[in-house]
Amino acid sequence: MTPTRIVWESEVKEIILSTNSAKIGILPNHAPITTVADIDILQIRLNDQWLKMALMGGCARIGNNKILVLVNDAEKDSDVDPQEAQQTLEIAEADLRKAEGKRQIIEANLALRRAKVRVQTINTIS
Repeated sequence: MTPTRIVWESEVKEIILSTNSAKIGILPNHAPITTVADIDILQIRLNDQWLKMALMGGCARIGNNKILVLVNDAEKDSDVDPQEAQQTLEIAEADLRKAEGKRQIIEANLALRRAKVRVQTINTIS
């Protein structure tokens, strides 16, 4: 879920979520936790198939056989335009090289992380 839309809502077999300290696997009857959702790929297993989603950071709450992931933005692998994602990555790399001062460097690094995740989402094999 993002501030503007529900990206995915369905029963799943397993979820692999990147937190700020590690990747965690979430299966049925998982212990209740609330954690940070990092800028990374969320993997969702539906029977024998995996869906990948680029997450742009947020938080996740797990409990009672439900998971709620609230993020700044999310994009399913099937919705990522490969050419646009690659162009965004190249722009982010150039912006980081030109960045001056702490604030610009931090913002450029975050933009680069987001761009890399979008490209990785369509380039990784499940």
